[in-house]
Amino acid sequence: MSTYVFKAIDLTGGKARGEVEADSKQAVSDQLKSRGLIVLDISDKHSSKQIELSFMKRVKAGDLAVFSRQLATMISSGMSILRSLYVLEEQTENKFLKETIVAVRKDVEAGLSLSDSMARHPKVFSPLFIAMTQAGETGGVLEGSLMRVAEQLQKDAALRRQIKAAMVYPVMVIIFAVGVMMALVAFLVPVFVGVFAQFGGELPKLTQVSVFLSEAVTGYWWLMFLITGITIFSFLRWKKSTWGRKQWDHFRLRVPMKIGAIVQQVAVARWSRTLASLTAAGVPLLQALEITGKTGGNVAVEEAMDGVIASVKRGGTIAAPLAQAPVFPTMVTHMVGVGEETGALDAMLDRVAEFYEEQVEASVKALTSILEPIMIIVIGSIVGFIVISMYLPLFEVYNHIE
Repeated sequence: MSTYVFKAIDLTGGKARGEVEADSKQAVSDQLKSRGLIVLDISDKHSSKQIELSFMKRVKAGDLAVFSRQLATMISSGMSILRSLYVLEEQTENKFLKETIVAVRKDVEAGLSLSDSMARHPKVFSPLFIAMTQAGETGGVLEGSLMRVAEQLQKDAALRRQIKAAMVYPVMVIIFAVGVMMALVAFLVPVFVGVFAQFGGELPKLTQVSVFLSEAVTGYWWLMFLITGITIFSFLRWKKSTWGRKQWDHFRLRVPMKIGAIVQQVAVARWSRTLASLTAAGVPLLQALEITGKTGGNVAVEEAMDGVIASVKRGGTIAAPLAQAPVFPTMVTHMVGVGEETGALDAMLDRVAEFYEEQVEASVKALTSILEPIMIIVIGSIVGFIVISMYLPLFEVYNHIE
Protein backbone atom coordinates (compact mmCIF):
# COMPACT_ATOMS: atom_id res chain seq x y z
CA MET A 1 0.00 0.00 0.00
CA SER A 2 1.08 3.60 -0.62
CA THR A 3 0.47 6.82 1.23
CA TYR A 4 -1.50 9.51 -0.61
CA VAL A 5 -2.10 13.15 0.26
CA PHE A 6 -5.57 14.48 -0.52
CA LYS A 7 -7.41 17.78 -0.69
CA ALA A 8 -11.19 17.83 -0.57
CA ILE A 9 -14.22 19.82 0.56
CA ASP A 10 -17.35 18.70 2.37
CA LEU A 11 -20.94 19.48 1.43
CA THR A 12 -20.83 22.74 3.43
CA GLY A 13 -17.75 23.97 1.58
CA GLY A 14 -15.29 23.29 4.40
CA LYS A 15 -11.80 22.28 3.34
CA ALA A 16 -10.32 18.93 4.29
CA ARG A 17 -6.72 17.74 3.98
CA GLY A 18 -4.96 14.62 5.09
CA GLU A 19 -3.15 11.41 4.31
CA VAL A 20 -4.64 8.06 3.41
CA GLU A 21 -3.02 4.66 2.89
CA ALA A 22 -4.53 2.78 -0.03
CA ASP A 23 -3.67 0.57 -2.98
CA SER A 24 -4.43 3.21 -5.62
CA LYS A 25 -5.76 6.73 -6.11
CA GLN A 26 -9.08 5.25 -7.16
CA ALA A 27 -9.35 3.55 -3.77
CA VAL A 28 -8.56 6.86 -2.04
CA SER A 29 -11.26 8.58 -4.10
CA ASP A 30 -13.79 5.89 -3.17
CA GLN A 31 -12.95 6.26 0.53
CA LEU A 32 -13.32 10.03 0.45
CA LYS A 33 -16.62 9.87 -1.46
CA SER A 34 -17.98 7.38 1.09
CA ARG A 35 -17.21 10.00 3.76
CA GLY A 36 -19.24 12.59 1.85
CA LEU A 37 -16.24 14.57 0.61
CA ILE A 38 -15.74 16.10 -2.84
CA VAL A 39 -12.23 15.28 -4.07
CA LEU A 40 -10.06 18.17 -5.29
CA ASP A 41 -6.62 16.57 -5.49
CA ILE A 42 -4.92 13.25 -4.75
CA SER A 43 -1.16 12.91 -5.05
CA ASP A 44 1.64 10.61 -3.93
CA LYS A 45 3.12 11.79 -0.65
CA HIS A 46 6.68 11.54 -1.98
CA SER A 47 6.07 12.85 -5.50
CA SER A 48 7.08 16.40 -4.55
CA LYS A 49 10.64 15.24 -3.86
CA GLN A 50 11.23 14.26 -7.46
CA ILE A 51 13.31 16.62 -9.58
CA GLU A 52 12.08 17.28 -13.10
CA LEU A 53 13.42 19.45 -15.90
CA SER A 54 10.86 21.55 -17.73
CA PHE A 55 12.53 21.19 -21.15
CA MET A 56 12.15 17.40 -20.91
CA LYS A 57 8.39 17.65 -20.45
CA ARG A 58 6.92 16.47 -23.70
CA VAL A 59 4.59 13.74 -24.89
CA LYS A 60 5.41 11.63 -27.93
CA ALA A 61 2.72 10.89 -30.48
CA GLY A 62 3.10 7.18 -29.72
CA ASP A 63 2.40 7.70 -26.00
CA LEU A 64 -0.62 9.85 -26.80
CA ALA A 65 -1.92 7.23 -29.25
CA VAL A 66 -1.64 4.52 -26.58
CA PHE A 67 -3.46 6.77 -24.10
CA SER A 68 -6.27 7.42 -26.58
CA ARG A 69 -6.64 3.76 -27.51
CA GLN A 70 -6.67 2.60 -23.89
CA LEU A 71 -9.18 5.26 -22.90
CA ALA A 72 -11.45 4.24 -25.79
CA THR A 73 -11.17 0.56 -24.82
CA MET A 74 -12.08 1.19 -21.19
CA ILE A 75 -15.01 3.46 -22.07
CA SER A 76 -16.37 0.92 -24.57
CA SER A 77 -16.17 -1.78 -21.86
CA GLY A 78 -18.54 0.23 -19.67
CA MET A 79 -16.13 2.06 -17.36
CA SER A 80 -16.87 5.69 -16.57
CA ILE A 81 -14.58 8.40 -17.92
CA LEU A 82 -13.47 9.31 -14.41
CA ARG A 83 -12.59 5.76 -13.43
CA SER A 84 -10.79 5.25 -16.76
CA LEU A 85 -8.68 8.36 -16.12
CA TYR A 86 -7.78 7.04 -12.66
CA VAL A 87 -6.58 3.78 -14.19
CA LEU A 88 -4.57 5.54 -16.90
CA GLU A 89 -3.09 7.87 -14.32
CA GLU A 90 -1.77 4.88 -12.40
CA GLN A 91 -0.20 3.03 -15.32
CA THR A 92 1.14 5.88 -17.50
CA GLU A 93 4.96 5.98 -17.44
CA ASN A 94 5.48 9.36 -19.12
CA LYS A 95 5.58 11.79 -16.18
CA PHE A 96 4.36 14.83 -18.12
CA LEU A 97 1.45 12.89 -19.61
CA LYS A 98 0.66 11.51 -16.15
CA GLU A 99 0.54 15.04 -14.73
CA THR A 100 -1.74 16.08 -17.58
CA ILE A 101 -4.08 13.14 -16.99
CA VAL A 102 -4.26 14.10 -13.31
CA ALA A 103 -5.18 17.66 -14.25
CA VAL A 104 -7.79 16.46 -16.76
CA ARG A 105 -9.24 14.09 -14.17
CA LYS A 106 -9.58 16.89 -11.64
CA ASP A 107 -11.40 19.08 -14.18
CA VAL A 108 -13.74 16.21 -15.04
CA GLU A 109 -14.43 15.70 -11.33
CA ALA A 110 -15.19 19.41 -11.09
CA GLY A 111 -17.89 19.04 -13.75
CA LEU A 112 -16.13 19.92 -17.02
CA SER A 113 -16.48 17.75 -20.09
CA LEU A 114 -13.54 15.65 -21.24
CA SER A 115 -12.92 17.81 -24.32
CA ASP A 116 -13.02 21.05 -22.32
CA SER A 117 -10.61 19.55 -19.79
CA MET A 118 -8.22 18.55 -22.58
CA ALA A 119 -8.48 22.01 -24.16
CA ARG A 120 -6.72 23.40 -21.08
CA HIS A 121 -3.56 21.53 -22.11
CA PRO A 122 -2.76 22.60 -25.69
CA LYS A 123 0.86 21.41 -25.39
CA VAL A 124 -0.37 17.84 -25.07
CA PHE A 125 -3.71 17.69 -26.86
CA SER A 126 -3.82 19.13 -30.38
CA PRO A 127 -6.89 20.89 -31.84
CA LEU A 128 -7.52 17.68 -33.82
CA PHE A 129 -7.60 15.59 -30.63
CA ILE A 130 -9.89 18.06 -28.84
CA ALA A 131 -12.30 18.49 -31.77
CA MET A 132 -12.71 14.75 -32.31
CA THR A 133 -13.23 14.18 -28.58
CA GLN A 134 -15.87 16.91 -28.53
CA ALA A 135 -17.59 15.42 -31.57
CA GLY A 136 -17.58 12.00 -29.92
CA GLU A 137 -19.13 13.43 -26.75
CA THR A 138 -21.81 15.26 -28.73
CA GLY A 139 -22.71 12.24 -30.86
CA GLY A 140 -22.46 9.68 -28.07
CA VAL A 141 -19.64 7.81 -29.83
CA LEU A 142 -16.68 8.92 -27.74
CA GLU A 143 -14.92 5.56 -27.88
CA GLY A 144 -15.09 5.54 -31.69
CA SER A 145 -13.70 9.07 -31.94
CA LEU A 146 -10.85 8.22 -29.56
CA MET A 147 -10.00 5.16 -31.64
CA ARG A 148 -9.85 7.33 -34.78
CA VAL A 149 -7.57 9.77 -32.94
CA ALA A 150 -5.26 6.90 -31.97
CA GLU A 151 -5.11 5.63 -35.55
CA GLN A 152 -4.42 9.15 -36.83
CA LEU A 153 -1.60 9.68 -34.34
CA GLN A 154 -0.06 6.29 -35.07
CA LYS A 155 -0.09 6.81 -38.83
CA ASP A 156 1.32 10.31 -38.49
CA ALA A 157 4.05 9.02 -36.17
CA ALA A 158 4.81 6.17 -38.59
CA LEU A 159 5.20 8.67 -41.45
CA ARG A 160 7.61 10.75 -39.37
CA ARG A 161 9.63 7.69 -38.35
CA GLN A 162 9.85 6.58 -41.96
CA ILE A 163 11.35 9.89 -43.06
CA LYS A 164 13.71 10.12 -40.08
CA ALA A 165 14.93 6.55 -40.59
CA ALA A 166 15.68 7.23 -44.24
CA MET A 167 17.68 10.34 -43.33
CA VAL A 168 19.83 8.65 -40.66
CA TYR A 169 22.37 7.23 -43.12
CA PRO A 170 23.00 10.47 -45.09
CA VAL A 171 23.26 12.50 -41.88
CA MET A 172 25.73 10.06 -40.31
CA VAL A 173 27.86 10.06 -43.47
CA ILE A 174 27.91 13.87 -43.56
CA ILE A 175 28.88 14.10 -39.87
CA PHE A 176 31.66 11.53 -40.34
CA ALA A 177 32.94 13.28 -43.48
CA VAL A 178 33.01 16.68 -41.80
CA GLY A 179 34.89 15.16 -38.84
CA VAL A 180 37.49 13.58 -41.14
CA MET A 181 37.98 16.80 -43.11
CA MET A 182 38.35 18.85 -39.93
CA ALA A 183 40.94 16.35 -38.67
CA LEU A 184 42.88 16.57 -41.94
CA VAL A 185 42.85 20.35 -41.91
CA ALA A 186 43.67 20.66 -38.21
CA PHE A 187 46.37 17.97 -37.84
CA LEU A 188 47.72 16.89 -41.25
CA VAL A 189 48.09 20.26 -42.96
CA PRO A 190 50.23 21.84 -40.14
CA VAL A 191 52.71 18.95 -40.47
CA PHE A 192 53.12 19.62 -44.19
CA VAL A 193 53.37 23.37 -43.56
CA GLY A 194 56.38 22.71 -41.30
CA VAL A 195 58.00 20.67 -44.05
CA PHE A 196 57.31 23.35 -46.69
CA ALA A 197 58.90 26.03 -44.52
CA GLN A 198 62.26 24.22 -44.77
CA PHE A 199 62.25 24.47 -48.55
CA GLY A 200 61.22 28.12 -48.77
CA GLY A 201 59.67 29.66 -51.85
CA GLU A 202 56.06 30.50 -52.63
CA LEU A 203 53.40 27.85 -52.12
CA PRO A 204 50.93 26.99 -54.90
CA LYS A 205 47.51 28.62 -54.75
CA LEU A 206 45.74 25.38 -53.81
CA THR A 207 48.18 24.84 -50.95
CA GLN A 208 47.68 28.40 -49.75
CA VAL A 209 43.93 27.77 -49.55
CA SER A 210 44.47 24.63 -47.45
CA VAL A 211 46.93 26.45 -45.19
CA PHE A 212 44.45 29.30 -44.72
CA LEU A 213 41.71 26.82 -43.76
CA SER A 214 44.07 25.08 -41.34
CA GLU A 215 45.01 28.36 -39.65
CA ALA A 216 41.33 29.32 -39.42
CA VAL A 217 40.38 25.99 -37.84
CA THR A 218 43.27 25.84 -35.38
CA GLY A 219 43.50 29.54 -34.51
CA TYR A 220 39.90 30.72 -34.71
CA TRP A 221 37.91 27.60 -33.85
CA TRP A 222 35.97 29.53 -31.24
CA LEU A 223 34.88 32.05 -33.88
CA MET A 224 33.64 29.23 -36.10
CA PHE A 225 31.52 27.84 -33.27
CA LEU A 226 30.23 31.33 -32.47
CA ILE A 227 29.26 32.04 -36.08
CA THR A 228 27.62 28.62 -36.39
CA GLY A 229 25.65 29.17 -33.18
CA ILE A 230 24.51 32.64 -34.24
CA THR A 231 23.54 31.36 -37.68
CA ILE A 232 21.46 28.50 -36.26
CA PHE A 233 19.81 30.77 -33.67
CA SER A 234 18.99 33.41 -36.29
CA PHE A 235 17.61 30.79 -38.66
CA LEU A 236 15.35 29.30 -35.98
CA ARG A 237 14.09 32.75 -34.96
CA TRP A 238 13.43 33.64 -38.59
CA LYS A 239 11.66 30.32 -39.25
CA LYS A 240 9.39 30.81 -36.22
CA SER A 241 8.39 34.33 -37.25
CA THR A 242 5.21 34.78 -39.31
CA TRP A 243 6.89 36.02 -42.48
CA GLY A 244 9.90 33.71 -42.07
CA ARG A 245 7.74 30.59 -41.69
CA LYS A 246 5.79 31.55 -44.80
CA GLN A 247 8.95 31.99 -46.86
CA TRP A 248 10.52 28.80 -45.49
CA ASP A 249 7.45 26.63 -46.17
CA HIS A 250 7.16 27.88 -49.75
CA PHE A 251 10.91 27.41 -50.26
CA ARG A 252 10.75 23.79 -49.04
CA LEU A 253 8.19 23.00 -51.74
CA ARG A 254 10.62 24.23 -54.43
CA VAL A 255 13.78 22.42 -53.27
CA PRO A 256 15.13 20.23 -56.12
CA MET A 257 16.24 16.58 -56.04
CA LYS A 258 12.80 15.31 -55.01
CA ILE A 259 13.02 17.04 -51.60
CA GLY A 260 10.28 19.53 -52.53
CA ALA A 261 8.14 16.69 -53.88
CA ILE A 262 8.49 14.77 -50.59
CA VAL A 263 7.50 17.86 -48.59
CA GLN A 264 4.42 18.26 -50.80
CA GLN A 265 3.48 14.59 -50.49
CA VAL A 266 3.82 14.65 -46.70
CA ALA A 267 1.65 17.79 -46.49
CA VAL A 268 -1.05 16.32 -48.73
CA ALA A 269 -1.04 12.97 -46.89
CA ARG A 270 -1.35 14.68 -43.49
CA TRP A 271 -4.08 17.01 -44.77
CA SER A 272 -6.09 14.14 -46.25
CA ARG A 273 -5.75 11.92 -43.18
CA THR A 274 -6.69 14.72 -40.76
CA LEU A 275 -9.72 15.93 -42.72
CA ALA A 276 -10.90 12.34 -43.20
CA SER A 277 -10.68 11.66 -39.46
CA LEU A 278 -12.53 14.85 -38.55
CA THR A 279 -15.35 14.40 -41.04
CA ALA A 280 -15.76 10.72 -40.14
CA ALA A 281 -15.99 11.69 -36.45
CA GLY A 282 -18.83 14.09 -37.19
CA VAL A 283 -16.97 17.36 -36.68
CA PRO A 284 -18.76 20.24 -38.49
CA LEU A 285 -17.19 20.82 -41.91
CA LEU A 286 -16.10 24.42 -41.35
CA GLN A 287 -14.49 23.55 -38.04
CA ALA A 288 -12.83 20.51 -39.62
CA LEU A 289 -11.39 22.63 -42.44
CA GLU A 290 -10.09 25.21 -39.98
CA ILE A 291 -8.41 22.57 -37.81
CA THR A 292 -6.96 20.83 -40.86
CA GLY A 293 -5.39 24.10 -42.00
CA LYS A 294 -3.79 24.67 -38.60
CA THR A 295 -2.41 21.13 -38.36
CA GLY A 296 -1.32 20.82 -41.99
CA GLY A 297 2.30 21.63 -41.18
CA ASN A 298 2.75 23.98 -44.14
CA VAL A 299 1.66 27.57 -44.78
CA ALA A 300 0.64 26.65 -48.33
CA VAL A 301 -1.97 24.26 -46.90
CA GLU A 302 -3.23 26.94 -44.49
CA GLU A 303 -3.59 29.44 -47.33
CA ALA A 304 -5.48 26.87 -49.42
CA MET A 305 -7.81 26.15 -46.50
CA ASP A 306 -8.65 29.86 -46.20
CA GLY A 307 -9.93 29.75 -49.76
CA VAL A 308 -11.81 26.49 -49.15
CA ILE A 309 -13.51 27.87 -46.01
CA ALA A 310 -14.59 30.99 -47.91
CA SER A 311 -15.99 28.80 -50.70
CA VAL A 312 -17.93 26.56 -48.31
CA LYS A 313 -19.39 29.58 -46.51
CA ARG A 314 -20.70 30.81 -49.88
CA GLY A 315 -22.25 27.40 -50.53
CA GLY A 316 -19.51 26.27 -52.90
CA THR A 317 -17.46 23.08 -53.02
CA ILE A 318 -14.15 22.06 -51.49
CA ALA A 319 -12.64 20.83 -54.76
CA ALA A 320 -12.96 24.12 -56.71
CA PRO A 321 -10.63 26.25 -54.53
CA LEU A 322 -8.27 23.29 -54.06
CA ALA A 323 -7.73 23.25 -57.83
CA GLN A 324 -6.32 26.80 -57.56
CA ALA A 325 -3.77 25.82 -54.89
CA PRO A 326 -0.43 24.62 -56.33
CA VAL A 327 0.27 22.44 -53.30
CA PHE A 328 -2.61 20.08 -54.19
CA PRO A 329 -2.10 17.87 -57.27
CA THR A 330 -4.87 17.51 -59.83
CA MET A 331 -5.61 13.95 -58.74
CA VAL A 332 -6.43 15.14 -55.21
CA THR A 333 -8.89 17.79 -56.39
CA HIS A 334 -10.68 15.30 -58.67
CA MET A 335 -10.93 12.66 -55.93
CA VAL A 336 -12.23 15.22 -53.44
CA GLY A 337 -14.79 16.34 -56.02
CA VAL A 338 -15.96 12.75 -56.49
CA GLY A 339 -16.15 12.31 -52.73
CA GLU A 340 -18.35 15.39 -52.41
CA GLU A 341 -20.64 14.23 -55.20
CA THR A 342 -21.06 10.71 -53.82
CA GLY A 343 -21.24 11.71 -50.15
CA ALA A 344 -18.20 9.58 -49.29
CA LEU A 345 -15.68 12.36 -48.70
CA ASP A 346 -14.01 10.75 -45.69
CA ALA A 347 -13.48 7.42 -47.52
CA MET A 348 -12.06 9.20 -50.57
CA LEU A 349 -9.70 11.26 -48.38
CA ASP A 350 -8.49 8.09 -46.68
CA ARG A 351 -7.58 6.68 -50.10
CA VAL A 352 -5.74 9.89 -50.99
CA ALA A 353 -3.81 9.71 -47.71
CA GLU A 354 -2.86 6.04 -48.27
CA PHE A 355 -1.70 6.78 -51.82
CA TYR A 356 0.51 9.69 -50.82
CA GLU A 357 1.93 7.87 -47.81
CA GLU A 358 3.07 5.17 -50.23
CA GLN A 359 4.42 7.88 -52.53
CA VAL A 360 6.42 9.34 -49.64
CA GLU A 361 8.02 5.96 -48.99
CA ALA A 362 8.96 5.53 -52.66
CA SER A 363 10.24 9.12 -52.96
CA VAL A 364 12.37 8.85 -49.82
CA LYS A 365 13.99 5.67 -51.14
CA ALA A 366 14.66 7.40 -54.47
CA LEU A 367 16.14 10.40 -52.67
CA THR A 368 18.52 8.29 -50.59
CA SER A 369 19.66 6.43 -53.72
CA ILE A 370 20.46 9.80 -55.33
CA LEU A 371 22.16 11.24 -52.26
CA GLU A 372 24.58 8.35 -51.76
CA PRO A 373 26.64 8.83 -54.97
CA ILE A 374 26.44 12.62 -54.65
CA MET A 375 27.85 12.49 -51.11
CA ILE A 376 30.62 10.14 -52.20
CA ILE A 377 31.58 12.50 -55.05
CA VAL A 378 31.50 15.62 -52.83
CA ILE A 379 33.45 14.01 -49.98
CA GLY A 380 35.97 12.49 -52.37
CA SER A 381 36.44 15.86 -54.09
CA ILE A 382 37.09 17.70 -50.83
CA VAL A 383 39.51 15.08 -49.49
CA GLY A 384 41.22 14.93 -52.89
CA PHE A 385 41.56 18.72 -52.92
CA ILE A 386 43.31 18.68 -49.54
CA VAL A 387 45.63 15.81 -50.45
CA ILE A 388 46.57 17.29 -53.85
CA SER A 389 47.15 20.73 -52.34
CA MET A 390 49.59 19.16 -49.85
CA TYR A 391 51.56 17.25 -52.47
CA LEU A 392 51.82 20.00 -55.09
CA PRO A 393 54.77 21.73 -53.29
CA LEU A 394 56.56 18.37 -53.08
CA PHE A 395 56.18 17.91 -56.81
CA GLU A 396 57.65 21.37 -57.43
CA VAL A 397 60.60 20.63 -55.15
CA TYR A 398 61.19 17.36 -57.01
CA ASN A 399 61.15 19.22 -60.35
CA HIS A 400 63.72 21.75 -59.07
CA ILE A 401 66.00 18.93 -57.91
CA GLU A 402 65.92 17.39 -61.38
